[in-house]
Amino acid sequence: MNGTGAAAPRPCKTDHGRLWIARRKTMDEKSLRTLELHRVLERLAEHASFSASRERILAMRPAADLSAARQWLDETGQARMLIDRHADISIGGARDIRPAAEDAARGITLPVESLVAVRATLGSARAIRRSLARIADEAPALNRIALRMEDGSGLIDAIGRTINDEGEVLDSASPKLGALRAEVRTIHDRLLTRLQRILSEHASQLQEPILTQREGRYVIPLRSEFKGRLRGIVHDQSSSGATLFIEPLATVELGNRWREAILEEQEEIHRILAALSDQIGRQREPIIRTVDSLADFDAAVARARYAAVLNAVRAELVEIPASPPEDFTPLLFHAARHPLLDPAQVVPIDIALRPGVRALVITGPNTGGKTVALKTAGLLALMIQCGMHIPAGNGSKSALFDSIYADIGDEQSIEQSLSTFSAHVGQIIRILAAATPQSLVILDELGAGTDPQEGSGLARAILSELLRRGIPTLVATHYPELKAFAYNTPGAENACMEFDLRTLRPTYRLILGLPGRSNALAIARRLGLPEEILAVARSMVDAGDLEADRLLEKIQRERETARRERADAEKLNRRALQRERTLAHRLGGIEEERNRILEESRAQAEHELEGLLDELRALRRRAGHAAAPELQKIAAEARELEDRIERNTQKPGVENPAAAPLREARVGDTVRMKGLGVSGKITGREGGAYELQLGALRIRAERGDFILPEDVPAPEKSASVIKASPSPTTRTAKHSPGLELDMRGMMVEDGLIELDRYIDSAVAAGLPWVRIIHGKGSGKLRGAVREALRKHPQVANVETGGEIEGGEGVTIARLET
Repeated sequence: MNGTGAAAPRPCKTDHGRLWIARRKTMDEKSLRTLELHRVLERLAEHASFSASRERILAMRPAADLSAARQWLDETGQARMLIDRHADISIGGARDIRPAAEDAARGITLPVESLVAVRATLGSARAIRRSLARIADEAPALNRIALRMEDGSGLIDAIGRTINDEGEVLDSASPKLGALRAEVRTIHDRLLTRLQRILSEHASQLQEPILTQREGRYVIPLRSEFKGRLRGIVHDQSSSGATLFIEPLATVELGNRWREAILEEQEEIHRILAALSDQIGRQREPIIRTVDSLADFDAAVARARYAAVLNAVRAELVEIPASPPEDFTPLLFHAARHPLLDPAQVVPIDIALRPGVRALVITGPNTGGKTVALKTAGLLALMIQCGMHIPAGNGSKSALFDSIYADIGDEQSIEQSLSTFSAHVGQIIRILAAATPQSLVILDELGAGTDPQEGSGLARAILSELLRRGIPTLVATHYPELKAFAYNTPGAENACMEFDLRTLRPTYRLILGLPGRSNALAIARRLGLPEEILAVARSMVDAGDLEADRLLEKIQRERETARRERADAEKLNRRALQRERTLAHRLGGIEEERNRILEESRAQAEHELEGLLDELRALRRRAGHAAAPELQKIAAEARELEDRIERNTQKPGVENPAAAPLREARVGDTVRMKGLGVSGKITGREGGAYELQLGALRIRAERGDFILPEDVPAPEKSASVIKASPSPTTRTAKHSPGLELDMRGMMVEDGLIELDRYIDSAVAAGLPWVRIIHGKGSGKLRGAVREALRKHPQVANVETGGEIEGGEGVTIARLET
């Protein structure tokens, strides 16, 4: 038997599942059927793609080896991952070709259809093997299956060279076949030509001027009254006798040669197919192993698809230690659902053998869901050991049981004339003889079917024996004595199926830790039984039992209140989380919009700045050739442009510090015109206006139109020149540093430090370019400045100033923006 349960060849070292089959303990088949595993497997098989995997699934049995079961669970999980990525994952056109391989190994020549199936199956295996090799790190368990598949390229190519996709043997299958088919066509053409001539010559004597065949020979439909007019062999006649189907003697020889050529063609085809069949026969074992591996792969994919249908999760699978610790939990299912019940109707239950508990005693009314709860727990444990994901909540887990024994339902045997009670006792005797501490025992209505007092005593004795041996057990019962037994016995715990007294209906929820109430008197009252009868009934019930029942009712009410409050809290929490996610999404959208607006504003500002700079450059070119009156006008325009540039390059949110007061200029002071890069001297003053001599030009200007060497430029007045101090200073201004840096009179080392700080400030302010005034002198400072600028990471280009900008005494640096 193979690792998934189907019949398979003798175990081999490369097949982990088959080695496990040889040593595992056999599951109790009767209990598997009682728990309806076969019905789950039937539903699972509906998701298989070919017969080999369907057979494997239907024959599947739970693993009793931890590594094998975990391997199957890994395969299922990885198949679900593949399905999520590629919804059309399948084995393609694979077929179960194992019988064909067996026939070929016995020397039987396979028909064309079988050879086409062999090629398709090996092609699917090769494609799957190559696909899984590419994701071996993500799907190692599935890749191990694929590694058992033969590549089969040689056989695939051999069949492909011989047979086309329509199942026809190709002319190129062998040189002899090609020649024979050419001869067949030639003879056939000659035969038809001669027959057509005869048809024309005897057209008036024919029933119809057509050719037809009888027993593989071409014949002419001659009217019976002209029988002697055409010599030939009569092969058939019509039912009325009016038509004779004659093969003319003139074509008999050609017909014979045509038939002989066809027979030779068929012999050559048979020889070719026999040779291919021999190749397949010699590769019998690899082919069978490949089909087995395809079945394993397809079974994993089927488990994944079924898990998606059930909305199932992977449960943790643990091993039962030889001496389980106190906190060991062999069974824990959250929100478990029976896989065979309608998911829209089934009520999820929590069922567990909690730490220190080895026996769970479930009580509750008839049709309250006790049996379904027992079957759900047993069936989910079996599904896990079959490598299946289960319909339950995250965090569910189960121990690996060597077998699961279940005694559920009416086991009366008419043939053996045994009562229901006797049948159950026989089952329990068999279970007690076989069960181990690594087994799971499930008993429904333990001790039922006989005298209640004796049945109760027997049930407690059986449960005591199971607890003594440390065997995990789930029990459903009506006996109130078992409630007390579970309460007072270490290792046992009560549970009950909830019952709604308002609706007189079970809720099908399982409550752990509490025994069930009988509810008989309460139900009778709700149904209208007279109060005097109820009073008599209460007087006959033990007072302690009544008090216990009242306490249970109070506890259940408090638990229901707590459950509702917890549900309300969870609902509020979900709403809060949803609101948080919504707000986070909206805030993210606001931030994106803010960034978009800022980016658009920046782009617009840069565009406007570039236009202003173009205008400023044009003014400087005009200044080089302007007369004195026009020069004053150009200077005013330049100041206005520099103010606008300063406003465009000022960072938002940074206020300019107050401008430092300007020193009163005196006649004889050397000054520089702002924005023009032209120096001169003050030759006179009249009121607030100064007379300046700029080379050959004499102009009038306001104090704000020029700067003195010691002036500190005011940011809001478009300070386009910074007079650097001879010694290093710390500059932390966050506003625009202006478009010029005057380094004349500085030592090279100090100047380079100041230059580096200035460039950083200019880049931070977003200036597109700056002008560095270093003077001509010996050229030492100029060379150091230009070298430093070329190496600076924020400088895009370095060029010499224009003639009116100072020529070699000025360097223009364009900055990265």
